[in-house]
Amino acid sequence: MVRLTVDLIAKSASKKKHSLPQFLKKLTHLNFSNKNIEEIDDLSMCRNLTVLYLYDNQITKICNLAFASNLTHLYVQNNNITNIENISALKKLSKLYLGRNSIALVEGLEELRELKELHAEGQRLPPGEKLLFHPQTLLALAESLCILNINKNNIDDIRDLAVLKKLTHFFAADNQLHDLQELEDVCGQWPLLKRMDLRGNLVCQKMKYRDRVIAGCKSLEELDGKEISEMSRQFLINWNESRKGKNKQKAEGVLTGQTSHPVVADFHLGPRADNCTSVVTGDGFVPNQQ
Repeated sequence: MVRLTVDLIAKSASKKKHSLPQFLKKLTHLNFSNKNIEEIDDLSMCRNLTVLYLYDNQITKICNLAFASNLTHLYVQNNNITNIENISALKKLSKLYLGRNSIALVEGLEELRELKELHAEGQRLPPGEKLLFHPQTLLALAESLCILNINKNNIDDIRDLAVLKKLTHFFAADNQLHDLQELEDVCGQWPLLKRMDLRGNLVCQKMKYRDRVIAGCKSLEELDGKEISEMSRQFLINWNESRKGKNKQKAEGVLTGQTSHPVVADFHLGPRADNCTSVVTGDGFVPNQQ
């Protein structure tokens, strides 16, 4: 078993101008990616560590990082991690990379109030299972998370993610999203969203998919890898407002029992000059003198 220890760190350092304790204390960046590491040992002597690269290893459990109160970036993608745990002490963490592990539930991030990026793409899950999110974790991240990557996780519902009000980038390609109305409703609650990628989802095949998403996400600058021009956005926003207005009028007409064809309404309510008739124009009814 390969363990990440302070001795291993010391051996990897080609030149040390200070004693080992001093060297470890000054260490801010540590890269032990692709080293067949299975376990993280006590690294508390590295108390000023800010960036830790441990991707492409054999790690099964995140542990022994409680000392790293200054850590801002943690890269543990492509390991064998099944649970997100033991990272509540990482109060300054802003970027967390967990992609290509075996995590079924995103949880345990309630104390990470400065987390801005969460990458959890491509989890290796049993057939039929999908990546889930703990409600408390989502609420805790609502005011900080800007970038969320959940590509390739068999996800078919994103309604719980609507609370993430600060999202600017959302990547959910190659999932099972299919409900266009649900997508519109959720994206409408992300006022800062600038970039979104949903390629490979069934919803992309829906009629007017791109038009309706752009119209509903007024700050969106790129959708599925294609930029959105300001002219296109404004046109689609106006089109969407018109569409909603027509739907509202139709719904109100049904509720009040009014016909959807006002031209057949009774216009003989009250006195009318004998020499006048009603003429239908594009602007409504106007009197026409005979």
